[in-house]
Amino acid sequence: MASLIFCRNVGQFLTPLQSQACCKTFSVIQMHQLAALSSPRLVRKSYNEPPNSNLLYFFHDTSVRNVSTTCNRRHNDKGLFNSSLTQKKQLQQGPGLNDFLSGVSLPLQESDDGTDIVLEDESYLGAHHFQGYNRKVFIETYGCQMNVNDTEIAQSILLQNGFKKASNITEADVVLLVTCAIREGAEEKIWTRLQNLKGIKVKRGRKHPLKLGILGCMAERLKHKILEKEKMVDIVCGPDAYRDLPRLLTEVYTSDAAAVNVQLSLEETYADVVPVRLNSDSPSAFVSIMRGCDNMCTYCIVPFTRGRERSRPISSIVEEINILSEQGVKNVTLLGQNVNSYRDLSMEAGDQNSESTQLSTGFSTVYKPKTGGLRFAALLKAVAEVNPEMRIRFTSPHPKDFPDEVLQTMLNYPNICKQIHLPAQSGNSDVLASMGRGYTREAYLLLVQHIRSILPGVSLSSDFIAGFCGETEEAHQDTLSLIDIVKYNYAFCFPYSMRQKTKAYHRLQDNVPKDVKSRRHLELFDRYRVHADIRHKSLIGEKQLVLVEGESRKSSLDLSGLNDANTRVVFPSIPLGSENLHPQPGDYVVVEITSGSSLTLQGKALYKTTLTEFSKSLLHEPRVEYVQRNL
Repeated sequence: MASLIFCRNVGQFLTPLQSQACCKTFSVIQMHQLAALSSPRLVRKSYNEPPNSNLLYFFHDTSVRNVSTTCNRRHNDKGLFNSSLTQKKQLQQGPGLNDFLSGVSLPLQESDDGTDIVLEDESYLGAHHFQGYNRKVFIETYGCQMNVNDTEIAQSILLQNGFKKASNITEADVVLLVTCAIREGAEEKIWTRLQNLKGIKVKRGRKHPLKLGILGCMAERLKHKILEKEKMVDIVCGPDAYRDLPRLLTEVYTSDAAAVNVQLSLEETYADVVPVRLNSDSPSAFVSIMRGCDNMCTYCIVPFTRGRERSRPISSIVEEINILSEQGVKNVTLLGQNVNSYRDLSMEAGDQNSESTQLSTGFSTVYKPKTGGLRFAALLKAVAEVNPEMRIRFTSPHPKDFPDEVLQTMLNYPNICKQIHLPAQSGNSDVLASMGRGYTREAYLLLVQHIRSILPGVSLSSDFIAGFCGETEEAHQDTLSLIDIVKYNYAFCFPYSMRQKTKAYHRLQDNVPKDVKSRRHLELFDRYRVHADIRHKSLIGEKQLVLVEGESRKSSLDLSGLNDANTRVVFPSIPLGSENLHPQPGDYVVVEITSGSSLTLQGKALYKTTLTEFSKSLLHEPRVEYVQRNL
């Protein structure tokens, strides 16, 4: 397992002995981590080099990781410079080739039972090599809630490594954009933003240089284009490589080259990273419980930008939620690309469930049934029991993963919100088959009916794609009729945007004209809003529990918050209770609804209460009347 040292001045790999003959000193200039494997060992300590020595010797099997160690020495036309007496003395005292080769084998130590134990490698570069030295970082976030959580994770990692949080771009040394790649429009926003930042970067010059970085899904998908387009980006870091950000930034600051790591992982969940919340005053927080997706819908880029499904251990999730509870958080949203396919496969969970995952009736998958692990229902129970005054939500689920156990758990715990995001994408069975969704229109409607039979009054929202490959006008009408039947509380509608790498890109034709997509998109959105407006107006006179978030965006005289259905409720800020105090963020207030639109509800605050007390009061309301009002 001989190691080679690359000298970029002569453009050749040399053995350590050859390098000693021609080079002044050894110093690590650059590392390219091709895989998250064990680190090479630093051998300076073995040879008693002084702490401030410039001589750093490294060895590693080059087939495992590409470690490029370059020599700092200039070469003349003949290829060599004469070394000074001091440098010769250093080389003579340093280790030779045999020392390098003998050190490659890890030392063995005999255990108590007589078996050999391989001692752990010591990393050749400790955390102190990648310190931020108080450089200020400003992060902008685009896209879904997962990107918000990714931002909090990246920020936590950087702060732990000596970087500081910048309050604006003007004071920032580094600007990072956490990006989305799910639609073309999302990427266009990033390109436009990069052009703006490029102007700031050029204007600053070398006096206060600005480093730009692209993080997230767009980084993985367009790494080469990002680096080549006008050479404006210094760092490209994928969703599974945020732990590497300190090293990437160090590399950028010590050389003029861009730094890249978009390696996807089969294991990374950032379970041990405590996110730094973007708004520490908010009563709401996101908690990532899993990453990646195995569904392989034909239109979706997520499996290619975020990798395969893997879940955090329940214990680490509960620990994070306990911390949030102590901080006064009252509303937690569990996040995942396919959140209800959660499976805790950690050793502590054990093989407690040997049964295959249960699918909703009439649904199928592109993969074999999965066995083992603790499932989503077990997680819901665990997090709901952390604090009965903390609301629990989850997004984004797949309709296939709603066994009765999950629905019963939602029914049994008052603090699990009776709100389900149920992405349909289309109301036509042929289009659903082309999308690879694994269900028909009929199966989806049966699931909606079944959910409402267990959770009366449940709030349903959905996603819809307008103008998918081959979608006819008749198929579009089927989607409109699905909206008429279900009557969603909220819907997210988008015109189809074909993405490279997806199955649709390789096998289907994007044959619906752009203007037709736009028309159908608006028709879907308008149809949902009609039903949402009717539904919200039917709630006039009802008393709802609202978690106060803060002042309304439109008026400082009003407060704004969310009800159980995740609908925004606005009401005048007036003193309440015997203490005659205005409600504060994090308070639960009972609000009587006075008016409503498709997007918001308006009302008047009656009194402050707790989630537990309000839930008890609902038990005395007529069940039939409640169901009729909300179906």
